[in-house]
Amino acid sequence: MPESGCDPVVTVCTDTAEFGALREEWNRLHRACATATPFQSHAWLHSWWLSYGRPGRLRVVLVRREGRLVAAAPLMLRLRPFPALTPLGTAISDFSDILVEDEPAGVRGRAVDALGAALWRLAGRAVIDFREVRPGSTVERLHDRWPGPRRRLDDSPCLELPALPMDDLVQRLPRPRAQRARAKLRKLDAMGIERRVVPSTEVGPSVRRLLDLHQLQWQERKVTTEHVRPRFAEHLTRSVTAMAQTGDAVVTEFTLDGSVVAADLTFLSPRLAGGYLYGAHPQLRERKIDVATMLLRSCAQHLQGGSGDKVLSLLRGTEPYKLHWRPEERVNQRFVLARRGTAPLLGALLADVRARSLAKRVRRTWKERGGDPA
Repeated sequence: MPESGCDPVVTVCTDTAEFGALREEWNRLHRACATATPFQSHAWLHSWWLSYGRPGRLRVVLVRREGRLVAAAPLMLRLRPFPALTPLGTAISDFSDILVEDEPAGVRGRAVDALGAALWRLAGRAVIDFREVRPGSTVERLHDRWPGPRRRLDDSPCLELPALPMDDLVQRLPRPRAQRARAKLRKLDAMGIERRVVPSTEVGPSVRRLLDLHQLQWQERKVTTEHVRPRFAEHLTRSVTAMAQTGDAVVTEFTLDGSVVAADLTFLSPRLAGGYLYGAHPQLRERKIDVATMLLRSCAQHLQGGSGDKVLSLLRGTEPYKLHWRPEERVNQRFVLARRGTAPLLGALLADVRARSLAKRVRRTWKERGGDPA
């Protein structure tokens, strides 16, 4: 379709090879979108599709102006329990979003409108369900401009710390807790554990070591099932190898007596750094090494020297070891968009959300009562 002046041209990519060929222009757009996180990088999304996608379901909406990619919505079609368009990377991504180039407000607005018009057409047969949207993300603009039925729901809680040196993070704690944290840091230094940022050329083997250590640390304990599956290992190794080259990811190894005893994968963007996955040898726990403190100090070091609006994200979840550092809670959002004809699907989705929420509360109450159904 020919372009008309500066009017945006919209296409929908449904082919895996075509999606892979978008790498260079997608990377440029990703760098030009201030709200983007590493979970919207081409390396992460394309690799996820290769490992988790289903043939015929790819729906990547692309907006170009004068041949330049200025907006994109990486989606896929799900048919069960009802037709829905959902972001690529679901389940194993902490944040989802669309990409829109940061431009003068009027031009940016036209790109969002063009993307919205394309999604409006796609919403004729399926609801659009954006999960795990970080507050302040570009999807919020799309939701605000949506002319049809729409809903905004709370999704997963996330925790954030200011981008401060470790000493300053410790000073934010109450005095007794700060003293214990300093003691743990001194013990780490006294043990002689050495930290090494892995060069991008060595990231592939390092990710595999990380996964081996991750599986070892969780042996005989409950582990996230997906993290031990071959498809996850394939995806993580492939995506992080490419992300390290563009600065969207960094792998750090920790050695003791010449052996790698821990490894950490941190995702980086202009506005945040977040530890995504780590592996630690059980001997560290046996020697009473506080691995969480070690990793937090390492992550804080990745943020030093950047802009003042960065945050240290602890990503999804409110585990006790995270709450120890007095983080701020930010709740991810879920945006569901529909048209009048697909409003019944929206109603079915909301009913499913309520049912799942109720089941979760029942399970939690049951566990708190020691498994007593009475």
